[in-house]
Amino acid sequence: MKRWLVGLCVVLLGFSQLARAELELVITEGIDSARPIGVVPFQWEGPGELPADIAAVVASDLRRSGKFSPVEISKMPQTPYSDEQVDYNAWTSMGVDALVTGKITQTPDGNYEIIYQLIDVVRGQLTSGQSKGLQNGELVLTKDHVLFTNRTVAEGRRLRQNGHRIADLVYEKLTGERGAFLTRIAYVVIDDKAKYPYQLRIADYDGFNEQLVLKSQQPLMSPSWSPDGSKLAYVSFENKQAQIFIMDIYKGTREMVASYPRHNGNPRFSPDGKKLAMVLSKSGSLQVYVMDLATKKLTQVTRGRSNNTEAFWDPKGDSLIFTSDRGGKPQIYRVNLADGSTKRLTWQGSQNLGGQLTPDGRFLVMVNKSDSGYNIAKQDLETGAVQILTKTFLDESPSIAPNGSMVIYSSVNNKSNELSLVSIDGRFKARLPATNGRVRAPSWGPFL
Repeated sequence: MKRWLVGLCVVLLGFSQLARAELELVITEGIDSARPIGVVPFQWEGPGELPADIAAVVASDLRRSGKFSPVEISKMPQTPYSDEQVDYNAWTSMGVDALVTGKITQTPDGNYEIIYQLIDVVRGQLTSGQSKGLQNGELVLTKDHVLFTNRTVAEGRRLRQNGHRIADLVYEKLTGERGAFLTRIAYVVIDDKAKYPYQLRIADYDGFNEQLVLKSQQPLMSPSWSPDGSKLAYVSFENKQAQIFIMDIYKGTREMVASYPRHNGNPRFSPDGKKLAMVLSKSGSLQVYVMDLATKKLTQVTRGRSNNTEAFWDPKGDSLIFTSDRGGKPQIYRVNLADGSTKRLTWQGSQNLGGQLTPDGRFLVMVNKSDSGYNIAKQDLETGAVQILTKTFLDESPSIAPNGSMVIYSSVNNKSNELSLVSIDGRFKARLPATNGRVRAPSWGPFL
């Protein structure tokens, strides 16, 4: 620890671009069982090339969800740009039951108009593309097979963002679950060869548009998003001890909120953003506290001689889960904030730590220690059933997507830390290796 406390310096960088170190998502498992879908390249009507291939973004997002397997362009029977052009028999013969297609044109002011459709291929085949229905007492042609047709106008630099938005809409329409492609992640990169080896970065969920927001010669840890996605709470050792800061990532400003004697760590915003859970050791052992961010009033939640750490909010905001060694080895407990009553949640495995709850409160995602090592696991809080989601030797710091469908975590691969993804059912897996440095402490941001 003492070697960290030399040469103190922190640099705030706002949104500095980092082209050399972007993450690149590599899918490793789960595509074979996914649902086939057609994402046709959007028709481009304009000069030159588009700044971003929207259809490719949509296809990649759907593939990374683990639930869809977009047909390769070279294997598509056709490339229709509207429902009138679709050969429904050709697509259904490939097992495809849904199709995404669209057109892009440049507007006079230099922006881009995007018109896109989601088509139910099976329904379209049954009705030969058209059906008749009553409207105002008259028999008219309907298009029930067109699940939606949308139009939007975007700047060139936001085309990729609009691709994520389209993927969200398609995902929600076909699964009934809100998509989480238009989200960001925060994480810490440790580059031992750099002048400022500790770097706090953010990126789109898929690793694109990586931006450096903070770098330091001392450790940075435990980033956590505010519910509105405008701020990050994190731990810094820049002043010879662990302290908690909150940074406004748009303004580049920050505020120190906890600098008590000894340890200050594990900050977590409450669901309404008005409070911050944290772990302090000012009384001796590690204990969970909650701070009112408006008044800075501090309330102690846990007590005793045991170490209590890694607090995480229940989605309702009325309780916290945390890791405690009060039973001998680390296990996960829940404390009711109204009356202080505490209940142990985990029993399987020699240790369970780093717990988080899915947004619906149904599952507990955690690091489970067994004979195979430290792995990401999921526990059904109603039945108590535990499922091991990963197989690597050392996994840590799980963070759940805001729709509860995926978990991002830090894992060891080829003796280096990198980020990995696993679906909540354990079927789909991917890695996001960085081009430089070790990547740790991921935090998945809220819906944008």
